[in-house]
Amino acid sequence: MSIRGTASRQFHSMPISVSSRSTSSSATSDPSPLDALREQTNKLEDLMDSLSGPIKPWLPAIGRFLIVATFIEDAFRIMSQWSDQMFYLYSYRHIPYFITFIFLFCNVVAMLAGSVLIISRKYILYAFFALLGVVVSQAIGYGLLFELKFFLRNLSVIGGLLMVLGDSFARQRVAFAGLPNFDEKDKQMYFQLAGRVMLIFLFLGFVLTGSWSIARFFVSIIGFAACIMVVIGFKTKLSALLLVFMLSLFNLAINHYWTYPSSHPNRDFLKYEHFQTLSIVGGLLLVVNAGAGKISFDEKKKIY
Repeated sequence: MSIRGTASRQFHSMPISVSSRSTSSSATSDPSPLDALREQTNKLEDLMDSLSGPIKPWLPAIGRFLIVATFIEDAFRIMSQWSDQMFYLYSYRHIPYFITFIFLFCNVVAMLAGSVLIISRKYILYAFFALLGVVVSQAIGYGLLFELKFFLRNLSVIGGLLMVLGDSFARQRVAFAGLPNFDEKDKQMYFQLAGRVMLIFLFLGFVLTGSWSIARFFVSIIGFAACIMVVIGFKTKLSALLLVFMLSLFNLAINHYWTYPSSHPNRDFLKYEHFQTLSIVGGLLLVVNAGAGKISFDEKKKIY
């Protein structure tokens, strides 16, 4: 309850000692640990912006290309291994031969067409649904829908596609049929949030699967902290860049398919994981470029 009337005048007329003024000044000037951390991270972000200046205009294009890299690689792999793909789906998945042919043909067309549209930034919504259809149909067709690692990776790839979709709303004012009639900035805000959340599932898959070691434990702790920061939108660009760095090192160290001979059974599997990781790195680069969006701590601290 505030002080009113005579008591208020008496209170304001009371002299304030030098010691109380100095105590008050020192209390307000002494930064909290969170403020000190924020100051240091602000310096890192400024350094990051200065170092990335020459390539920053190219980040969206690089991100979009990396996002669709797994689809381009998969399309060419299906075409080069057409008979093997037909044999597997027909003999082991028991899908009728004609339906198998249509399934593979539609997947190749959708992946190549959707990838070209995303790279060229044309008809992004149609490209998004085409590539989303590929992800879902392949999970069902190849019987991998409930395989945990595959499922988490696909969620991350979809997160990258959502980041592309959110970026498209920021660059155009055309309303898409079938979507709620929100303002374009609102659409961007919600798709950026969904994309950020789904991008981190790849790292959760890394944490939940595989053998454990001391190095893996520390990498998991740091990466998990960065994932949380990306999701809530706190120091988003810095934490997304950290994940880009970690995933790139992980990709080179673990998914080095080029060191295996073409006849090795693990080559195709590692190549698939390598390009999927590249796609998720591409989505994180869009986060580095665009930031967290309106639904984030980074945006709220500008208001409050």
